[in-house]
Amino acid sequence: MITAETPVRFERKRHKDQTLLDLYKNILKPRMIEEKMLLLLRQGKIAKWFSGIGQEAISVGITSALESDEYILPMHRNLGVFTTRGIPLHRLFSQFQGKPGGFTNGRDRSFHFGTQDYHIVGMISHLGPQMGVADGIALASKLKKDPKVTVVFTGDGGASEGDFHESLNTAAVWDLPVIFVVENNGYGLSTPSNEQFKCQSFADKAVGYGIEGLSIDGNNVLKVFETINSLADSLRKRPRPILLECVTFRMRGHEEASGTKYVPQELFDIWGRKDPVQNFEKFLLEEGVLSEEMIASTRASIKQEIEDGLAITFAEQNPAPNTLTELAAVYKPVDLSGVGAVSGTTKEMRFIDAISNGLELAMEKHPNLVLMGQDIAEYGGVFKITDGFVAKFGKERVRNTPLCESAILGAGFGLAINGHKAMVEMQFADFVSEGMTQIVNNLAKSHYRWGQNADVVVRMPTGAGVAAGPFHSQSNEAWFFKTPGLKIAYPAFPADAKGLLLAAFEDPNPVMFFEHKALYRSIHDQVDEGYYTLPFGKANLIRTGSDLTIVTYGLGVHWAMEILDKEKDIAADLIDLRTLAPLDVETIYASVRKTGRVIVMHEDTLTGGVAGEIASLITENCFEYLDAPVMREGSLDTPVPMNVDLENNFLPKERFHQKLVKLYGY
Repeated sequence: MITAETPVRFERKRHKDQTLLDLYKNILKPRMIEEKMLLLLRQGKIAKWFSGIGQEAISVGITSALESDEYILPMHRNLGVFTTRGIPLHRLFSQFQGKPGGFTNGRDRSFHFGTQDYHIVGMISHLGPQMGVADGIALASKLKKDPKVTVVFTGDGGASEGDFHESLNTAAVWDLPVIFVVENNGYGLSTPSNEQFKCQSFADKAVGYGIEGLSIDGNNVLKVFETINSLADSLRKRPRPILLECVTFRMRGHEEASGTKYVPQELFDIWGRKDPVQNFEKFLLEEGVLSEEMIASTRASIKQEIEDGLAITFAEQNPAPNTLTELAAVYKPVDLSGVGAVSGTTKEMRFIDAISNGLELAMEKHPNLVLMGQDIAEYGGVFKITDGFVAKFGKERVRNTPLCESAILGAGFGLAINGHKAMVEMQFADFVSEGMTQIVNNLAKSHYRWGQNADVVVRMPTGAGVAAGPFHSQSNEAWFFKTPGLKIAYPAFPADAKGLLLAAFEDPNPVMFFEHKALYRSIHDQVDEGYYTLPFGKANLIRTGSDLTIVTYGLGVHWAMEILDKEKDIAADLIDLRTLAPLDVETIYASVRKTGRVIVMHEDTLTGGVAGEIASLITENCFEYLDAPVMREGSLDTPVPMNVDLENNFLPKERFHQKLVKLYGY
């Protein structure tokens, strides 16, 4: 067992001099960069620094052992990953400073970025989501029969997150070639290990997932290099996950402002004697591989490289704020012109059939599309939408998942990073709360942050009216409506559902696709049998009239149609939004300018729903055309009750009817 008192022991074995010298240069460079950054911090020339001093051997040993096109998902102390991959220092320094020469144009800082050029996918501040993304990257490699290994880092604190369990469990079940590296430095920020976990070694956790686990000295760069070399070679031949604990110590605080008073001095003394750079340098001197002259020359070369990089960075201007540029960066551009067309041959389909047909056609057109969800394979999903898909497309592409929503959503992103399209089905929209971080902080922000689109469709069986109670009936589209970077579809008719779903698979951005459960088998329509798409951001004017405007979507469209059929005197424009993001405000405004009266209705609870935002937009942009207050209606501000009578009272249908009549007579 590796402990703080275990001395660092190097073994030369058959390593060539050049291999040892390369490792030395690679481990020295991040140390010298850090020493410079700490000096600049004290001088007030940089604002923040997360130090990895004492842990360099892990990053350098791992990166040196991997092939250059194998993905690494580091954390914010893994400077050695970036330098060993050969990223020009001025680009790293510009990234740290928020300059245009970095990787995010000032939109994110430090190591919170990725780069396809160097096959690195940086973390977000939420510890854990990167592990699910690693699963997806490795799955893509496996599906392509590309013998590549993916390595993902976490810390001993981060390993307490649910994502750690979900991601290891998924990787184990799917035999994914991922090496999960736990950098065990004894502390999660200031919380010591004995307050984080009970196990003696993280390698012990592996048996619970049915995978291999081992623990090594994380301060021994040669041991790390040899271990990863051996593991990666094995995983390329026989894909499977490995849990690797690297025991180490952080010689600085969580960040420099944190200090180190919470750490006993004795630990600094012990681990100071185990310094990974000094000990390796001493070993190479003793072996005759390195000389004092070579050390001086190497240090001078790295120092000059650092100074040259800093000069470029400090000479850069800060990115000039440009609203149009910032807004344009949120989504990857998409052009659906010429993509798909109606065949002219129609068939009567229920809503559920149209969804299934759209999925099937998308699978046929996009051989890199992977469907993932609970029970969607042989069982066909709880709603039977994917029934028969396994027989046609195989289990590699139609994948049952463990109950690991966060890891699977992360895997969807990983698939996109590694050249695939992904669909993730939430068995019920309510369950998406288990994966919110992946959706709103990873999928939604990645293109804006570092230009990596998330080609992921999240299908969301949603809505009430089926007596399913508070955890299978929520309309939660507003959770995502306010999050830039997500697109939201919410069709009301079978033909729209198919066309919008196919458009979602053509769109390289993350799409939340809401499907109302009460519509699945209750409505039917003539649907074109061909592969066609409908544009996002284009509402449908279902009915026309000059008395007032109704704006709604989903089941609300059918309620409005039913009520208008009863209220023969009311001639209304009925707008079916079809998509909420992007929102077709021009169709709304044009109608309101014509009618002068408007009511917005949704099934979601009234407070904080989409209707409130639409009502505000109308008031702000069409005030001079209004002849009555803008009205809105939604469900009661309570959880969804199960009892049918209580549920009917909860839903807005009758209250909407009353307000519609009131608005007509205003």
